[in-house]
Amino acid sequence: MTIAAEMPVLKPGDAITVTIADIAFGGDGVARVNELVVFVPFVLLGEVVAVEITEVRKSFARARLVKVVTPSPDRVTPECRYYGECGGCQYQHVAYPAQLRLKRKQVADLLQRIGGFAGALVDEVVPCPAPYGYRNRLMLRSQWNKAQQKLEVGFLRNDNKFVISVDECKIAEPVLNEQIKKVRANPPPKGGIKVALRIMPDDWQVGRDSFFQTNFPLLPGLVAAVRGRLADAGSKFLVDAYCGVGFFSIELADLVERYVGIEYDVQAIKAARLNALSHQRANGEYLEGKTEELLPGVLEKFPHEQTTIILDPPRTGCVPSAMQLLQEARVRQVLYVSCHPATLARDLQTLCAGGAYELVKVTPVDMFPQTQHVECVADLRLKDEG
Repeated sequence: MTIAAEMPVLKPGDAITVTIADIAFGGDGVARVNELVVFVPFVLLGEVVAVEITEVRKSFARARLVKVVTPSPDRVTPECRYYGECGGCQYQHVAYPAQLRLKRKQVADLLQRIGGFAGALVDEVVPCPAPYGYRNRLMLRSQWNKAQQKLEVGFLRNDNKFVISVDECKIAEPVLNEQIKKVRANPPPKGGIKVALRIMPDDWQVGRDSFFQTNFPLLPGLVAAVRGRLADAGSKFLVDAYCGVGFFSIELADLVERYVGIEYDVQAIKAARLNALSHQRANGEYLEGKTEELLPGVLEKFPHEQTTIILDPPRTGCVPSAMQLLQEARVRQVLYVSCHPATLARDLQTLCAGGAYELVKVTPVDMFPQTQHVECVADLRLKDEG
């Protein structure tokens, strides 16, 4: 009997060549060595790459890219000189049409793996008209570099441990790049201080700390995706949970008879009421408080079979108590807007597991070109029990 020789075990520092078989959500390429998954950043599907192993765990390993041996036809030269070191972008080496295909596949894979939903429910990704120069909000960080005895002012490196100084950000609007230069010229007095840079929208009241979408060029595309799903359902009443400054309810108010917005942030609620006045949306109201506490009372005002609830929660998703309320509400439609597909898949699975709703469509919207992130609009409908 011939005994097969044991396959060599990977260890940090090993130099190997691998073929990329997939791109995981988050941007890392996936290769396999001796049945061990190896994650490699800044690669594309099908590429043959030389890498150095940096970390080995029981079920996976990580490696850094050393050289692209056989490049993908979708590989392009990144526009940013900090790319690969700065942790803000993951896809600048990927041609934009390929980024869109990649993000659709990742959303479909996550929905199928976490939620058990068919990938065919996922639309093509709505592209951004400005793949660079779109971002209207940045957070600059400062950190004292002890080794070089200087203050770094910029963004977290891709290792999420240290700050890299930057003079510009290619995905930011030009106005923000001018602000970066001013901060660098007049830096914070010490490390550990964050500096928020922001461009406010022209026709919306937004508090200093209140949320607003970070991509102005694609904002009409996001609104169109949500409006299309609401119009398709034909609901007469709208509840805007986690409404912030009232953006979605105000943009959708003309499609319904009445609307109610709910928001815990008191400054955001004040802004929402002012925005409703300035946009002449008099057919609704805004209530201050937690969605899970106010939603039952709000739903008593509207017939459930004629009501849509729109959710735009934080990246962490909806709290369990809100999920329970939504299951019990049995409204005609739930529109769930999320910037984190994994969290979205989890919450959609919870809502559909109760038997009240079914997922009919997910529309990804590329609000974050060059990065791993993607916004999604999910449309759930009340099941027909007839």
